[in-house]
Amino acid sequence: MNTTINYNTLFSVIAAEVETTVSVGKVADYIPELGKVNPDKFGVCLTTLNQKHFKFGDANEKFSIQSISKVLALILAYKIEGENLWNRVGVEPSETPFNSFVQLENNNGIPRNPLINSGALVISDILVSHLKNPKKDFLTFVRSLSNNKTINYSARIAESEKATSFRNAAFINLMKSFDNIKNDINVVMDFYFYLCSIEMTSKELSKTFLFLANYGENPFSKERIISTSKSKRINAIMQLCGFYDEAGEFSFKVGLPGKSGVGGGIVAIHPGKYSIVVWSPELNEKGNSKKGFKFLELFTTETEASIF
Repeated sequence: MNTTINYNTLFSVIAAEVETTVSVGKVADYIPELGKVNPDKFGVCLTTLNQKHFKFGDANEKFSIQSISKVLALILAYKIEGENLWNRVGVEPSETPFNSFVQLENNNGIPRNPLINSGALVISDILVSHLKNPKKDFLTFVRSLSNNKTINYSARIAESEKATSFRNAAFINLMKSFDNIKNDINVVMDFYFYLCSIEMTSKELSKTFLFLANYGENPFSKERIISTSKSKRINAIMQLCGFYDEAGEFSFKVGLPGKSGVGGGIVAIHPGKYSIVVWSPELNEKGNSKKGFKFLELFTTETEASIF
């Protein structure tokens, strides 16, 4: 990465181009509370390993990180279970939408990867099995990663998701029939809805994921969160699976491991250099932020900074 670039200026230039070239998307109104978000919001924050922040737009406004939290849940479960984790969830790209049943039934209740909904439900089940107070303990973990004790769930969003959770209920019941869910279904789903409801700003989220750019070590506390090897594997899963059936397109055009959420956020990692978050609530037909996707494509093209 060229450290002489003025990132604040570059962000402004790219954001202007995105605004004039990207067609209108649609907010995730199938979750009623997310449907109320202002679709014109746009925020960017890049955090370097030496903890410099470069921000643009609504970078200090909180939004629902949604499926981005699946990565954090996966990391905590991986810390606890080690390689045994992969007996219950795979690591292959889904090739189907995040809420598809086709592969799950064909694979006897073993989700294709931990970043689709069914996979995240299995991860939630594992954490419910191991954590004394799952919601409290998971939030403590996220706060420690971000070095921010104010990060919290949104009960309003969690309850909104719960009210429209018919497909997730079908997923977890199907997996329960294959004995890949060990705990009470209602307890696991409640935990899942809350972990998806976490709200952060773009700046807070980029700080939270910076340890994956630092090969598993938290740059704020110097605590090793996961081993270098496990950090590599988490980044690989994000590269392959972080954008559902659009992961190949993201790798091709952006060239960074990352994860999207239907709240409009995208986090991307450049190992050894930075984490970057873009938030724009309007989604494309695959459930990924339209403007966020294009912004990152233009950013890595302009800076010539990708992992390839």
